[in-house]
Amino acid sequence: MNKNEIKGAAKEVKGRVKEGAGSLVKDPDLEAEGSAEKLSGEAQRKLGTARRKVGEAVEELREKFKK
Repeated sequence: MNKNEIKGAAKEVKGRVKEGAGSLVKDPDLEAEGSAEKLSGEAQRKLGTARRKVGEAVEELREKFKK
């Protein structure tokens, strides 16, 4: 896992907690804020995953052409 994957996952969890708290106390603003933070975290996590996979593919190609 890279930094973006970890930070994104943490932001996703934080957003879910805010979203749940907003729903529990019937605060639509807090719920919306949590939902937005959750989506932002998901995007960041997916970006990190994509970057890691691209890096791994580049490294595999590098190894193949080394031989």
